[in-house]
Amino acid sequence: MNRCSPTVRIAMLAAALVFAGPSAAGGDKVAGPGAPLEITVTFPPGGGTDMLARLIGSHAAEGLGRTTVVENRPGASGNLGARYVAGRPADGSSLLMVNSSFAVNPGVFKALPFDPKSDFTAIINVAYIASVIVVPVASPYKTFAEVMAGAAPQKNTLSYGSCGAGTPQHLAGELINIQAKVHMLHVPYKGCGPALNDIIGGQVAVGVITMSSALPFIKAGRLRALAVTSRERFAQLPDVPTVAEQGLPGYELSQWHGLLAPKGMPPAVKSRLYEGFAKIMARDDVKSTLASLGYTPANDGPEAFQKIVDGDIDRFAILSKKIGLTAE
Repeated sequence: MNRCSPTVRIAMLAAALVFAGPSAAGGDKVAGPGAPLEITVTFPPGGGTDMLARLIGSHAAEGLGRTTVVENRPGASGNLGARYVAGRPADGSSLLMVNSSFAVNPGVFKALPFDPKSDFTAIINVAYIASVIVVPVASPYKTFAEVMAGAAPQKNTLSYGSCGAGTPQHLAGELINIQAKVHMLHVPYKGCGPALNDIIGGQVAVGVITMSSALPFIKAGRLRALAVTSRERFAQLPDVPTVAEQGLPGYELSQWHGLLAPKGMPPAVKSRLYEGFAKIMARDDVKSTLASLGYTPANDGPEAFQKIVDGDIDRFAILSKKIGLTAE
């Protein structure tokens, strides 16, 4: 039997959900009668965030009694899609599917066409995905501590590759630099795939990569996992310690994925949306699918998720300023 990597399966699942079409509506409506639920994704089709939107949207008829339309509006690091949803009615008919990049942008861009804290209201955080610190199997670095020792001298040549400048993986690496007082040189790539090619090939010493992208290569014995960036160990790699366990207590940077709505949403509408999506996230098949792709299913409600988003906006702004990360 052929086995597909988690990255390939994300694309296959997203494609299947695109062509499956919306389910029949039924039950109570959150917005006006017959109004579909539009979920805007700030990334192109086929990626992890898009897959999550389509996965939960495919069950919205059961959870919310709504048909669902997923619309991709990529561009400007997600700011185009966010601006669109910020201007939509707050009646529950339009939602924004985002990941942690939403919280990175305010500290990177000099000006945004919306206020990320006041123009949106949080609905639910549906999943986390950790990043993993990896090296090629032939690397002389056998442990995270050895990488830190190699990165300690001011004039070292140790570099780390990430999925791109300003990504959560970039910030995860820089947070290690700051907390451990080391000097790994960042090498940004245009995506996790290109970064993995050079890490496996030994062109860059260390990688900070999303778990879903790196996991198949770790399991195939082509990469050695040294640490995970999440608060807790990853279930599929139980022997790989967290960064926090290895000398950096309190370290944690996991990429969250969730739904936001335009500001001004009535509390009853917000509660109904959360309850419907929470029901979807409680499904065993949904949890199993997410776990198989490297995600940790979540179910953070409006208040908890708002604190996560606002907290990351603040801490990423501080971190971006420290490392001089800016964009026009």
